[in-house]
Amino acid sequence: MRKVFVSAVLLSLASLAAGPKFDSNKMIGGASAPITLEVFSSFDCPHCRIFHEDIEPRLMNDYVLHGKLCLISREFPLPAPAHPYARDVAIYATAAARLGKYQVVADTMFRTQNSWALSGKWWEAMATVLTADEQKKVQALAKDPGVVAEVNNDLAQGEHDGVNSTPTIFLTAHGQRTALPPGSPNYELLKSLLDNSLSK
Repeated sequence: MRKVFVSAVLLSLASLAAGPKFDSNKMIGGASAPITLEVFSSFDCPHCRIFHEDIEPRLMNDYVLHGKLCLISREFPLPAPAHPYARDVAIYATAAARLGKYQVVADTMFRTQNSWALSGKWWEAMATVLTADEQKKVQALAKDPGVVAEVNNDLAQGEHDGVNSTPTIFLTAHGQRTALPPGSPNYELLKSLLDNSLSK
């Protein structure tokens, strides 16, 4: 039994060392884009809300729509007790991704963050953008070990990569993956980094 456990741990570590794996349902843009940005975020993080509402639309217009950038959302729910709802929201949003509803759910959860993060009524907020049938499917999928494992794998990857605050962003270009300074980035600075990578 101990050998099986050790083998599973080594396999997990080897998988992390081999590089991050992405959920294509949480990807905006094509996988063939020359630049990839991975964003480790928590749905109850105000800086993540700023990134999602202010920076991400500009990235969409300037890069993603032109085939220059692939944007990937990674779950890094901040820990309880200071962040009591972050993990559940991450799991349910990941469940919604299985139905192709991740982006609309993410938009809603960030837009209503100030309300549900205080009241705890995060499901009520999420349910507003899901049909009754989708709500049932998301609630069932949230109990799926594969969905929970996906959130755990994002957390493990983030911890492996030294993520300790959100949002943390990794830029991959020309086969090299680099962590950007933590916190919500200045768009002009981020733009200059992306343009510089594209010019090489």
